[in-house]
Amino acid sequence: MRTNFRPSMLLLAALACAGLAQAQQAPPPAPTRTVLDRHDQSGVTGKEIILGTAELPAGSVIGWHVHHGDESGYVLKGTLILKTRGQPDRVLKAGDHFFNPQGAVHSLVAAPDGDGGVALSTWVVDKGKPLADPVP
Repeated sequence: MRTNFRPSMLLLAALACAGLAQAQQAPPPAPTRTVLDRHDQSGVTGKEIILGTAELPAGSVIGWHVHHGDESGYVLKGTLILKTRGQPDRVLKAGDHFFNPQGAVHSLVAAPDGDGGVALSTWVVDKGKPLADPVP
């Protein structure tokens, strides 16, 4: 009985390790951007105003990007970290606001050890261009 017991235990241990390795390789949760509203800007040809949210589950990141216009945002829920190239990181909690001028290379990260967060932003951007362009 002992000879059958050891190989079975080794097989179970190997399967458990393989399952743990696979779980550790799971992709991080993806943030979700939702456009709530968009309108042409009155009296300004070629510009539009977009209102939207970014929901960042725990462990998620919106990678480095730029906008073709200004972004003014407000954190509705949770704790987020705004990273802007050339500036110190800013920890933003519910009730905090932020501003990204046109062309600012930035990223938004769900704070470590947090439950994620939600930001509401208004962008005044060039009409017909993507809301955001990724930047390496």
